[in-house]
Amino acid sequence: MAAYDDRDGKIWFDGQMVDWRAANVHVLSHAMHYASSVFEGERAYNGKIFLSREHSERLHFSAGELDFEIPYTVDEIEAAKAQVLQVNGLTDAYVRAVAWRGAGEDMGVASARNPVHLAIAAWEWGNYYGDAKTKGAKIDIAKWKRPSPETIPVHAKAAGLYMICTTSKHAAEAKGCSDALFMDWRGYVAECTGANIFFVKDGEVHTPMADCFLNGLTRQTVIGRLKEKQIKVHERVIMPNELESFEQCWLTGTAAEVTPVGQIGDYNFEVGSLVLDVADDYEKLVRA
Repeated sequence: MAAYDDRDGKIWFDGQMVDWRAANVHVLSHAMHYASSVFEGERAYNGKIFLSREHSERLHFSAGELDFEIPYTVDEIEAAKAQVLQVNGLTDAYVRAVAWRGAGEDMGVASARNPVHLAIAAWEWGNYYGDAKTKGAKIDIAKWKRPSPETIPVHAKAAGLYMICTTSKHAAEAKGCSDALFMDWRGYVAECTGANIFFVKDGEVHTPMADCFLNGLTRQTVIGRLKEKQIKVHERVIMPNELESFEQCWLTGTAAEVTPVGQIGDYNFEVGSLVLDVADDYEKLVRA
């Protein structure tokens, strides 16, 4: 694949469809220096974006958490995403909406006078974890920890919150792993760099409480489907030493979808029937 700044196609940029290579920003954009940027990652299946409106609503929420307002309504964002798919001839695609404070009168921490921009791009993107989608991902344990909700807007999907995700994923890939698992500031199991995590023990599902990290839309969807099937789900504190007792494990996320985990550090997990059923059920749901 070509670099992401050198592709054919169109990107929706502040209300206009522009050539892919021309969708550029100024080097003094506030977001580049102070991380005043929020985004959504979405997937379209058969021409329809799964949970599209929920993603657009969360984009607005995230912007509010960073003290700026997106100058387009949820309905306008929905129309723009549909236009991006149509113009680029895409039906199965990854969709990225990003809003940020640009260059303006302010060039310091404060940026209230700077304009807010919105762009939407889409492209074909296969399995986020490659063949781990069927074989089971190998996961490292990150050295960084998810911080306290008193320190950052933990429920926003904000660019700055991914800084430790990038460094942790790089470290994991250097070890031959697909991703890294974070503990939180208390030492509890939290999430991976771009995906929520689930475990299975004795036919019941356990997942960390989303009290200091993003409560993913895919996470919420999977929990809802499990409960519909009368499978007990425990959203609770999970200690690292419990990893040894779990039998199966999987990750959820818009990019990750439902991906089985085969190993976390020294702990091994079966790619068993429950995780495979969850993955199959999710695949049918998003393509329904």
